[in-house]
Amino acid sequence: MRWAMVKAAVAGTTMVALAFLIPLGLMVQQTARDRAFTAAERQAAALGPALAITTDPDAIDRALASTDAGARGRVAVHLPGGTTVGAVRASPADIGSVEDQGRSFTVAVPGGFALLQPVAVDNGRIAVVEVHVVDGDLTHGVSTAWLVLSLVALALVAISVLVADRMGARIVGSARRLAVAARSLGSGNLAVRVPVDGRQGADAPEELREAGQAFNAMADRVVHLLAAERELAADLSHRLRTPLTVLRLNAASLGDGDAADATRHAVSQLEREVDQIIRSARRAPDDAPAVTLGCDAVEVIRERVGFWSALAEDEGRPWQLAGAEGAVQVPVQRGDLAAAVDALLGNVFRHTPVGTAFSVDLMATPDSVIVLVGDAGAGFADPDTAIERGTGHGGDGSTGLGLDIARKLAEDTGGEVALGRSAGLGGAEIALRIQTRPEAAEPRQARRRAGRFAGAARRRA
Repeated sequence: MRWAMVKAAVAGTTMVALAFLIPLGLMVQQTARDRAFTAAERQAAALGPALAITTDPDAIDRALASTDAGARGRVAVHLPGGTTVGAVRASPADIGSVEDQGRSFTVAVPGGFALLQPVAVDNGRIAVVEVHVVDGDLTHGVSTAWLVLSLVALALVAISVLVADRMGARIVGSARRLAVAARSLGSGNLAVRVPVDGRQGADAPEELREAGQAFNAMADRVVHLLAAERELAADLSHRLRTPLTVLRLNAASLGDGDAADATRHAVSQLEREVDQIIRSARRAPDDAPAVTLGCDAVEVIRERVGFWSALAEDEGRPWQLAGAEGAVQVPVQRGDLAAAVDALLGNVFRHTPVGTAFSVDLMATPDSVIVLVGDAGAGFADPDTAIERGTGHGGDGSTGLGLDIARKLAEDTGGEVALGRSAGLGGAEIALRIQTRPEAAEPRQARRRAGRFAGAARRRA
């Protein structure tokens, strides 16, 4: 913006300077020319009294020597009868024209111009005074005037550039402070505000001050909304304590067996998740969360598939787990990955008939980890619409947030969630790609194509 304002100031000032200075320079040039010819006329007029007294060549020669132009050899007198005194430069034809017409002429001669002035002498005769005007007299002082005018123009341009740059610096500085505050707010600094008062605020244009006030109001509103959200989450989570206590007591009375153990394990996990929600909701915004960076994806997936396998056996669902060998580290928390896997497997149990088979495949590449969850159901009628769910369009008992949980986990690492058709089972397939090397993340469209064709990559593998 500063550079644009400087260019505009240079263009505007240059046009104004040229509009005034060029005519002024031409006028100075014309003035110098008129001054030279006026001086020549005065030199010719100075010889009028001498010619009125005498036409003696010697006397006229002494009169020429007494003048400045005559002393420099620039004046000649053409006396009646053809006698000439001084240095002659005009042609005889020009002299004759002046004698015949009785008026002044200016003719071009080598080195400049010659002013031919008729002067009446005795008995009505005409003498012609010739004054040589050299080229240097016609342009005397013109170069200096053009130089001064050019310096004035440059000074005007420099002043306009300085003023435009200072004005641009005020605008750019205010805009940059607003941009820095916006980036800081986006990175999580809820305390950042744009100065609208004091020196920095006074330097900003009125429009940017209004934008800063609007930004500060927005930031205050965000802080208020986040605080209300934390309180609401903590309150709702706390309300879950009572039903969770009842569930825990009922699960304790179920006795022994795989189903009873799975139920108690699920209740314990639910209690831990509720406790985590309460702690996260009541944590101050400036407090850094105590998180463990990374977890073993193989261990988490084997654990969650084992948990869901009990329900799968009860419903007669064939299932298989492939690729879950060794250890594969991913840059996400263990609880977040477990929640995402539970959301994907929960979709299978919720949206496919009892007895529908499903599979879980784990693939590791140098840059990412891909988790494929497929089933033998009807598949997705519209994958693009299905992945945008989140407002409760997933059927009875569904909030539509399952895929959003998985997608948020993937996108936080630079990956994504893609929907397609299972190559082995023929139904729906969800590909969860977790980026393990953020610096190697591909463009978004390329990642989307890679996610959609993850099933093809698995088949080739």
